Amino acid sequence: MRAVVQRVAEAAVRVEGETVAAVGEGLVVLLGVATGDVEKDVDYVVDKLQNLRIFPDENGHLNRSVLEIGGEVLVVSQFTLLGDARRGRRPSWSDAAPPAEANALYERVCAGLAAAGLRVQTGVFRAMMDLCLVNRGPVTVLLDSRKAF
Repeated sequence: MRAVVQRVAEAAVRVEGETVAAVGEGLVVLLGVATGDVEKDVDYVVDKLQNLRIFPDENGHLNRSVLEIGGEVLVVSQFTLLGDARRGRRPSWSDAAPPAEANALYERVCAGLAAAGLRVQTGVFRAMMDLCLVNRGPVTVLLDSRKAF
């Protein structure tokens, strides 16, 4: 499982011109589910996302998590994060999980974040989406559960 995590002031997702989700201060998570990902990967990503200390404390140091600031999370499924462009000019998507499997694990990540007390919004699985965000910092972090254990 791979996630690009961005600290945001605000973000929104539109599908066919209609806003389907929006958050204020918090995180935007672009989530790619790989073939072979399991519950252990979900647990790793959920733990990291809710506890990642990338928000400033009173001294401006990055010491607070999205939970600690009462932030929101927008999770957008993005299979293209699993693209392999090492050969040729067109990425291979063979590492991406099949849609049904990917959606189930994507929904488990969202449910895990909500169970932790976070307000979670989502994109529309398999839809063409427009993502608008204000990256604060900018702060962007890459998580990859396949390299974690």
